[in-house]
Amino acid sequence: MKRVLLSKPVLSWALYDWANSAFATTIMAGFFPVFYSALSSDISAKDSQFWFNMTLAGSSILVAVSAPILGAIADRGGNRKKFLATFAMLGVVMAAGLAWVHVGQWWAGLLLYGLGTIGFSGANVFYDSMIVDVSKEEDFDVVSAFGYALGYVGGGLLFALNVLMAQKPEMFGLADAGAAVKASFVTVAIWWAVFTMPLLFGVKETPTPHKASRWQAVREGLAQLAGTFHQVRKMRVLLVFLIGYWLYIDGVNTVIKTAVFFGDRVLGLDQGSLVAALLLTQFVAFPAALGFGWLGKKIGPRPAILIGLAVYIAALFYAWGWLEDSRDFFNLAIAIGLVQGGVQSLSRSLYARLIPKSKTAEFFGFFNMVGKFAAILGPLLMASVVVLGATERDSILALSILFVVGGFLLWRVNVEAGSRAAAELDVR
Repeated sequence: MKRVLLSKPVLSWALYDWANSAFATTIMAGFFPVFYSALSSDISAKDSQFWFNMTLAGSSILVAVSAPILGAIADRGGNRKKFLATFAMLGVVMAAGLAWVHVGQWWAGLLLYGLGTIGFSGANVFYDSMIVDVSKEEDFDVVSAFGYALGYVGGGLLFALNVLMAQKPEMFGLADAGAAVKASFVTVAIWWAVFTMPLLFGVKETPTPHKASRWQAVREGLAQLAGTFHQVRKMRVLLVFLIGYWLYIDGVNTVIKTAVFFGDRVLGLDQGSLVAALLLTQFVAFPAALGFGWLGKKIGPRPAILIGLAVYIAALFYAWGWLEDSRDFFNLAIAIGLVQGGVQSLSRSLYARLIPKSKTAEFFGFFNMVGKFAAILGPLLMASVVVLGATERDSILALSILFVVGGFLLWRVNVEAGSRAAAELDVR
């Protein structure tokens, strides 16, 4: 396994996860929400929250809708790497640009953040699809997990440095915490750009048969996408998996996005404890993701994911009945960290088995489209039970529905039959 993971193509590919995770941790999860709050201090909290949510929704919908289309075009033109580089560069430039936004320019901050999110999410479509270029099918699980593991470490290391910069700006020759936050945006851009280079120069795309020219690729890609919609309806195994994945990954995303809010509003934890819990999750997830990769190779990705979903359900019941202070919150962070990367990485590697190898970018466009719409049901369930009279703590249990139903559908997935159906599409 070590020989596989440290091979030049696999390591070069996985380092992109190390690269772009800096944007996810430092900007998306860490500093931008606070930075935006300061930028928009001259408008009402209601308007500030409205425009922030509209930016998040707009960027997600744009990527979700365009991902399969761009994927199909990239497949026919044999240029997935060029698409990845273009989206990654967009994200890098926008991340750096945030450092030059000042108080009152909240609209500029949102524009840069929205475009940066599009760059981050768009590049991931092509990054995910290139797993077939660096790995054999029998190694998909460990290779996918290796990427996620490096992402957790890379994102966590830079975020830890950026938090230290904000807490002790004088150590870095910075005037104050505000200057440190802006400097952090620049470090994210540099980190992302530098560690994208190995993929661009160290990974070779699988040659595309009858590679099309630029405009021919657009025409044939759109025609291919139309044909794929017709084919996907007949790929029952793939459809069952995608529906199940949509449900349980919605639960995963909701836990990620509401954990800090829960710790703040329900438990009243201080900012330091919340940041520490976030970092703890990142670093626990590194060895855990590798462990899940090994487990997936031994028993198969489907049963390994089901184990992860069972842990999520147990964690929800723990949060509902026993979560009281920062120590309990750290225990919960460890539990989530143990399975979060495994569920995500093995879902990617299992999906790679169920799609035709000649259309990976297009089909991973569908995969990412589902992921982009997977943070809707969870918040709606939690909000609904509160409206019906339950407490915010009781609403946590509603998320277990997503894990149970999603897990049941995953259990029904026949991986061997799905792989055969995908291979038949490649032959045609």
